[in-house]
Amino acid sequence: MTSMTAPQPLSAALARGLAQVALQNITQEYPNKLDHVINGPHDLRSPRELHPVFYGSFDWHSSVHMFWSLARILRLQPSVASAAEIEHIFTLHLSAANIAQECAYLQQPLRQSFERTYGWAWLLKLQLELDLLAQTLPVAQVWATHLQPLTDAFIARYQQYLPLAQIPLRAGTHANSAFGLYFPLQYAKQRQHPALRQLIVSKAHAWYGQDQRYPARYEPSGDDFLSGGLIEALLMQSVLDGCDYADWWQAFCPSQHDMQAWLMPVAVADRGDPKMSHLDGLNLSRAWCWRMLLPSLPAELQEAVVTAIEAHQEASTVHALQGDYVGTHWLASFVLLALTE
Repeated sequence: MTSMTAPQPLSAALARGLAQVALQNITQEYPNKLDHVINGPHDLRSPRELHPVFYGSFDWHSSVHMFWSLARILRLQPSVASAAEIEHIFTLHLSAANIAQECAYLQQPLRQSFERTYGWAWLLKLQLELDLLAQTLPVAQVWATHLQPLTDAFIARYQQYLPLAQIPLRAGTHANSAFGLYFPLQYAKQRQHPALRQLIVSKAHAWYGQDQRYPARYEPSGDDFLSGGLIEALLMQSVLDGCDYADWWQAFCPSQHDMQAWLMPVAVADRGDPKMSHLDGLNLSRAWCWRMLLPSLPAELQEAVVTAIEAHQEASTVHALQGDYVGTHWLASFVLLALTE
């Protein structure tokens, strides 16, 4: 059982398959779902003109986490067959000029909520992965340096937004506040950014510190790709010390009956539907959260959680590699979270 608490080996075959999907995605401009406020005729431009780095993978945030997927694959499987192609694409896309244009996009009117906070979180996650990759691949330091101004822009947005945000968003989709805090907290810890860390810790306590008997039976909604309750628990695990977290979990934990909603994979009726296909992501993100939470869970729950992790991965991993583009443009990253985080 304890082996399940650790990141799992990324096989060469799976790394190759996920890399192929991700490489195809980040250079595929259409179809494209823009998060774009048009301030005038000058803004009627193609995705690639608007976002020279993150124009592929159907939408901006999916492009970001596909770049993260490739960086993680390259770090964990440096001999992957597409390594040279990945390096070429990263050098081409993550240029100083391209990042400057991505930063300039944010400064236009009515764009303060662009990709808030899901895309922000993934951008910081990508920055961290490039830092790790640079320890073994020197050119990744160039990519990380080029990306940093965009990361800094989103950190500034967190610092502006979080003090004003009084109520968390608990939906299991992009706006989920707990997910929006989790990756930035990792960034703040690893990069030793005390102001950002304290802001996130304070907000986590305010939003989630008093939650009790979470109603897991209400999950999932029909297009969730996150469990609002499990991602909240994962955030609080990162905020609280061991004994304090044990006390928090005891108060927060769903009833035994409600817990079953989190332990069984969710069936997907139509994987060609852009919203229903989110449920494959829910299965994978549950596996990720459960794996991270496992060491902190009560002993009597752990065996059921180990079984749940395996079942959730088995239900949805294959759909990251094949199927409709509404799933394959983003699911690879959730496979990697579930297996390697």
